[in-house]
Amino acid sequence: MSFSVLVVEDDPVFREAFADAIVRAPDMQLAGSAASRAQGLALLGKPADVLLVDLALPDGSGIDVIREAAANQPGCEVIVVTIFGDEQHVLDAIAAGATGYLLKDQPPEEIVEQIRVLRAGGSPISPVIARRLLARFAAEAPTAPPTPAALLSEREIHVLQLAAKGYSYDEIAALIRVSPHTVQTYVKRAYRKLQVHTKVEALAEARRLRLLRG
Repeated sequence: MSFSVLVVEDDPVFREAFADAIVRAPDMQLAGSAASRAQGLALLGKPADVLLVDLALPDGSGIDVIREAAANQPGCEVIVVTIFGDEQHVLDAIAAGATGYLLKDQPPEEIVEQIRVLRAGGSPISPVIARRLLARFAAEAPTAPPTPAALLSEREIHVLQLAAKGYSYDEIAALIRVSPHTVQTYVKRAYRKLQVHTKVEALAEARRLRLLRG
């Protein structure tokens, strides 16, 4: 079964290379490509399974495109592909809703393989980025291991907070004005990142990690 991919990348060399690699992949379809923030936001009118997005766009930040995808296409998972490897860019992208973060030092074929990893339930991150995040957590809490909670987006945490208050998925959907299927998508992502399998386990882990207020 094939899945569709959107590409938002301002550099024509990278954009064409990513698009060509996706077109050649037997299990993928290129849903569209854009060269700017404005074009990327417009492109989100098309349904897609994966969004491949750069952060530095000529008319703004790719973070805006990620937020728009998270808000209006939650079934579309996001991988950032960029030259920026600093902590702030990584954390901002994850908070906005990105599930993967890769640097442009990887060939297009490897990017395509990482898209498959994402679709299989993984969260692809370039090794150098993973090392920096591990070092950051180690510096902040030397006795505590790094936690997957750092990968939860604001919306995923919000859904868990509402679930902790006793709201059903249908009620949560009404409160945040999305479909019940969209709520289930957020929950599924949170389960994966927290490495749990049930609502009870998710809420217990979220409380342990102090993600839930009140």
